[in-house]
Amino acid sequence: MANLFDPITIGDVTIENRIIMAPLMRNRSPEAVPNELNVDYYRQRASAGLIISEATAITEQGQGYSHAPGIYSDASVEGWRHVTTAVHEAGGKIFCQLMHVGRVSHKSLQPFGDPPVAPSALQARAKTFVVYSDMTSDFIETSMPRALKPFEISGIIDDYRRAAARAIEAGFDGVEIHAANGYLIDQFLRSGSNQRTDLYGGPIENRARLMFDVVGSISREIGSGRTAIRLSPVAPSNDVHDDNPQVLFNYLASQLSAYDLAYIHIVEGATGGDRNYSQGPRPFDYEEMRQTYYRTDGSGAWMVNNGYDRQLAIDALEKERADLVSFGRAFIANPDLVRRLRINAQLNALDQRTLFGGDAKGYVDYPPLGG
Repeated sequence: MANLFDPITIGDVTIENRIIMAPLMRNRSPEAVPNELNVDYYRQRASAGLIISEATAITEQGQGYSHAPGIYSDASVEGWRHVTTAVHEAGGKIFCQLMHVGRVSHKSLQPFGDPPVAPSALQARAKTFVVYSDMTSDFIETSMPRALKPFEISGIIDDYRRAAARAIEAGFDGVEIHAANGYLIDQFLRSGSNQRTDLYGGPIENRARLMFDVVGSISREIGSGRTAIRLSPVAPSNDVHDDNPQVLFNYLASQLSAYDLAYIHIVEGATGGDRNYSQGPRPFDYEEMRQTYYRTDGSGAWMVNNGYDRQLAIDALEKERADLVSFGRAFIANPDLVRRLRINAQLNALDQRTLFGGDAKGYVDYPPLGG
């Protein structure tokens, strides 16, 4: 029976425990370049079995939030190298979460002020975070996107491949493909945001084509054992929905089994909200999806996320519903979360006001036990 504090090998990487730091957008990397503040933040949390970096843009076009990091410039690679070195020196492991936001952006964040891109020209009823020149910030409505032309899609697939290669160059132990929470890949997957009639739209097999093209391209570039993926079957984040998510995500699970990925990362329910949230004609059955993956010879570890506390995490491993549990906001307020969970210590309270943007306050100043 697995224990939260047991080591495990995921793909090509062995980690010291099964407590994972989930990707957490914090918007503290001006010019999309990680800095010394970011180095301190990730170093403090290196006791996690694995850190998954905050969502990191694969290109300037893939940016949707001010002061979010990228992995597309030499400066960003060098900035991330300082982060990964610090994490490794502290005994940790770290994957880079690769993201293209698609339509969840504003034209002011796009190259030349162009519209964001999407599978279809449907504006997301969502907001994005912008920092103005006077360093004030706000959440503003996303811009109307334009539909990607068929010939552009192969370029985006190659952007993912290059970003994965640059992540390894920057010292990451692997990458997690962000295919969740209403960003570009998720937009292609969902019937509510994909109205294409070409090879990337219509039937499930077509809507899933971009995701599998990206998974295949990255796996060939850096190895499937250093490649992982995050999915959110029913999360309505950034205005996405699907008419029958169980059928869609069971299909994805059955096909992902062929890639020998390091892990599959599943957001249960609404991201950051109701764990029981559902879409479609019936409540989503996560165990059915998991069993579909392993029944079709999937070999990656199964990671669960969203609202897990110590007891829920212990139960998930003891009942063999998961191999890994990722914690989000608990890691923001508790850099020593692994220790606190081990001895069942009280957790620091989270300061909601400092989640996005800003300086060291609410970022690297949460006290450890005894601090």
